[in-house]
Amino acid sequence: MKAIYWNRAKLRTIQHCDAYAAFTKGAAFYLMHSAYTRTSVDCWQALALTLEGASEMKGKKLSRDKIIQTLVGVLEPLEYVHAFWEGGAAAFNRVDEWSDIDVYVVIDDGRVDAAFGVVEKTLKSLSPIRQKYSVPQPGWQGVHQAFYRLQDTNEHLIIDLAILELSCPTKFLEPEIHGNNVFYFNKSEVVKFSPLDRDAFVEKICARVERLHTRSVMFNNFVQKEINRGNYLEAIDLYYNVTLATLVEALRIKHNPFHYDFKMRYVHYELPQRLIEKLERLFFIKDKKAIYEKYREASKWFNHVLREINRKRIESLVKDSK
Repeated sequence: MKAIYWNRAKLRTIQHCDAYAAFTKGAAFYLMHSAYTRTSVDCWQALALTLEGASEMKGKKLSRDKIIQTLVGVLEPLEYVHAFWEGGAAAFNRVDEWSDIDVYVVIDDGRVDAAFGVVEKTLKSLSPIRQKYSVPQPGWQGVHQAFYRLQDTNEHLIIDLAILELSCPTKFLEPEIHGNNVFYFNKSEVVKFSPLDRDAFVEKICARVERLHTRSVMFNNFVQKEINRGNYLEAIDLYYNVTLATLVEALRIKHNPFHYDFKMRYVHYELPQRLIEKLERLFFIKDKKAIYEKYREASKWFNHVLREINRKRIESLVKDSK
């Protein structure tokens, strides 16, 4: 398992905390919060870090590092919180000024509401929460997700928080798929890393290729049907969601099957530039006549790509990758 463990020196060492801090709003929250059960030193360090950050932030945009540092300081002392790490762009070493913050927290089963409560109070201590979007319970058992936009960050610095119950079988840690996650803590290595079952993954991809073929044969001509009817808006919708979506997935399987279901995400990094340029041309539609021409071209390309994807190629891509 490849994972990056964060250098704790990044957290500013807090050596002194005067009595004045105990009477501030932030101090009151941390001192009264019943979840703090380790030492008073932990509480004071987390408190002082938050207060110091609030002071430094005045008049400035809140940075991703400050958000992460503060969450680490608050979450790590909690007995029911076991691990905290960052994925997304950080796991692929692609963080830029437009990146959001993809973080994962592993907790004891049944403490989901408590964990969300602590995270939200911590975020509010840094900045008012301008918007929250809770994701309906996803298909993964024990996974709970919400997005936050803070008032004092740039508009792109959304916090994508996933809270995972300890018993949850899915931890999103396979490096082949999710990159090299950046761990800030993993108490007693309680979060275990299971290697990707590559044989099972090969079978999964082979089944997916067959499904793509069936899907194309069954539904791709719906685009032509709506063109014939003069329903160009419906034709465009089907072109994007059937023809091009199927083509992109086939291309991803051919070049990087680990991200076969990532749709358009990361395509600029993972597909050859010549293919990106060709896809861009197919995606940008000038007029009604172009819909028909590009639909025919994309359909032909898909059939060609599908002929190149065989079991031997899939096994080579999956089993021989580092």
